[in-house]
Amino acid sequence: MVNPWLALESGADPVAHTRRVRRAHEAFLADGTVLPPVRRVVADSWRRSARARAASDGAAPIELDEAALRAYRDAHPLARAMPVFRELLGSIAQDGAHLIAVCDPQGRMLWVEGHPGVRRQAERMNFVVGARWDERHAGTNAPGTALASGHAVQIFAAEHYNRQVQRWTCAAAPLHDPRTGRLLGAVDITGGDHLAGPHSLALVRATARAAEAHLAYGTRESGSFLAALGRDEALLTVDGTRLRLGRRHSEIMVLLAHHPAGLTGEQLAVLLYGEREVSPVTLRAELSRLRQLAGPLLASRPYRLTRPTDTDLTAAETELAAGRLTAALDAYPGPLLPLSEAPGIRRLRTALEDRLRRALLTARDPALLRRWAGTPWGEHDLEVWEALEDTLPPHSPAREVPRATAGRLRTAYGLTGSSSAHSSAHDPRRPPGL
Repeated sequence: MVNPWLALESGADPVAHTRRVRRAHEAFLADGTVLPPVRRVVADSWRRSARARAASDGAAPIELDEAALRAYRDAHPLARAMPVFRELLGSIAQDGAHLIAVCDPQGRMLWVEGHPGVRRQAERMNFVVGARWDERHAGTNAPGTALASGHAVQIFAAEHYNRQVQRWTCAAAPLHDPRTGRLLGAVDITGGDHLAGPHSLALVRATARAAEAHLAYGTRESGSFLAALGRDEALLTVDGTRLRLGRRHSEIMVLLAHHPAGLTGEQLAVLLYGEREVSPVTLRAELSRLRQLAGPLLASRPYRLTRPTDTDLTAAETELAAGRLTAALDAYPGPLLPLSEAPGIRRLRTALEDRLRRALLTARDPALLRRWAGTPWGEHDLEVWEALEDTLPPHSPAREVPRATAGRLRTAYGLTGSSSAHSSAHDPRRPPGL
């Protein structure tokens, strides 16, 4: 069976393959048609890049200057894994043909290392520290596509969405917090066509696993933790064992973790079902199935968790309450159980999102506003785009994107010449129909 994450089948001619993929790339840019031999993972990435209006020519944007990068990088969890990356990938990075790179969940390059000559070549396309290489800003590329797909992947030559990157081949794997499962970033190796073989994909995947094991070493093995931000299905970790929960069980666990004193069946039903008529038997059946999964962690009369359970929701709230806004955004990979319609979950989700937005708008930090606006949950946030435009110098070219985006969103809202601040009848985060 062909590995869909591998760029070239064994024995394939890289020159001929590059020629065919380049023709397919030009056809896609012309009319959106995807032709053979483009892999599905690449086709999906091209479509995401096109929807995000990623440039098919040009350099990736630089978002972190030297001072901001140094402080952010030193505090990043992946800083502890750099010895692993250097030990396992450093030798090939110094052979004069490769680079190793590590990025954060937003695709911002935190480390780019390798032979100085290769680094100088990569600088022409802004493959440098501080630059943003997620698909939205740089198009299809190994670290960006690994972040988007959640899987180790190779991107070969003309498979890159941006023509400036098509002379390179790269392989990358996502990295996760071993305790919470939260996405931490990706590790990448970049070089020439010789990276298209299966060895580079296997190597980068093994390096990612080794780094995660290194991060897990010495961390607390006892205790329980619930990760539910940015997930439709929560991840429960109990004494080092990870368990993915179904959607209803995810809702129940979040609510019980948020109410450590416990909830009666009636209280829990209201938070889960609201005014809907639901038989008590239905809730008892859900709790019985959950108890089979969670074991002694779940107790009844009232329904409660038998030991303190930390959550990523609480972690983000704690950072926000302490005024550590950058750390709060780091701890916020997305809305709480975003597909949940349970009233109790919706209240928690909206409360955290509103507090984060208000803190961002009050702080008026362009980097943080840009970071929020660059997310799927913030890209339609008119008020944030307007604030970002206002915080930038009047004649700065950087104002062009927020100005244009705010204009498009005002049109989508049906507003003409007015700002969202004067339009309280509209939700400034989401145009009608979205």
